[in-house]
Amino acid sequence: MAIYNVKNLCESTRTKLKDAIGKLEQFLNNQSLSQLNSENDQAMDEFYRGYLSDSRHLLVFCEVAYEKLGVSLRRPNFNVEYSEKVLYDVYHNCVNSFFYPKNECYSEDGRYAYTGQDAIRFRKKPTREVRDLTIELSKIFEELREDLSYYETDYITQRRMQGEKV
Repeated sequence: MAIYNVKNLCESTRTKLKDAIGKLEQFLNNQSLSQLNSENDQAMDEFYRGYLSDSRHLLVFCEVAYEKLGVSLRRPNFNVEYSEKVLYDVYHNCVNSFFYPKNECYSEDGRYAYTGQDAIRFRKKPTREVRDLTIELSKIFEELREDLSYYETDYITQRRMQGEKV
């Protein structure tokens, strides 16, 4: 990929990650398990524990990627290889962590993607805050997935053909 394209992609990815980080931090700093599960329902307690755990992991992945992109963009000589590796990590750590959360509190239903409806389906009915956050984040990560889809397969194939271990 041309240096100009990679640099622009790094800048736009960093901006989107910053937006996602802000939303996640705002939510995690203002919500607790007891607030989310005010009815003390055991099944919902488990659901929210998983959701909060996945959200904290996602936040860490996004913050690490955001910092790496910042390092990449601040270097006096833009390093395309390093930047492509960081973009690959964004795809595989951040985007995949959002769409495939470990605790499976929600999932993406592709059948709804083209109908204008939200493609995110929750395992249990969450609070409005959880639902709104997840839908807002899905829009950001959907854009990132589209922007970085090259790094899903082509980047790895290219590295393997060059004899690198990935």
